[in-house]
Amino acid sequence: MNREEIKGLLPHREPMLLLDDAEVVGDEAVGHVTVTGDEFFVRGHFPGDPVVPGVILCEMLAQNCCVLLGEAMSGEGRVPLYTSLDKVRFRHPVRPGDTVELRCRITREHGAFHFAHGEALVGDMPCCSADMSFALVPAAGVADGGR
Repeated sequence: MNREEIKGLLPHREPMLLLDDAEVVGDEAVGHVTVTGDEFFVRGHFPGDPVVPGVILCEMLAQNCCVLLGEAMSGEGRVPLYTSLDKVRFRHPVRPGDTVELRCRITREHGAFHFAHGEALVGDMPCCSADMSFALVPAAGVADGGR
């Protein structure tokens, strides 16, 4: 799915909508983000030596995970909220000009809670990995993007 199709799934909007594209391949969501250097999160982190902040890499992973939760979110009018991040590892910096490939899979579900594992890579270089969980909660007007 392209960026406009992702907007139909996620409640995020610019500048916090980070995914450029995503698709479900088997039991994985595979997404991409090309970092241009114009993003708000690299302009000040760090001037002269820009690096994508780790928390933004985690957000990229979370948004990619939500591609796998799309049916549960739209069918029930729910939005995903992070409930945990665990075993987060940063292995290599992501810089302007890099295209990040995100690979995420749901590892288990329990009621409204969904548990996932994700990895971010640039080429063959692992950059970030994390175990995450999300709760699907009633949208309460959030999912319509303020429309």
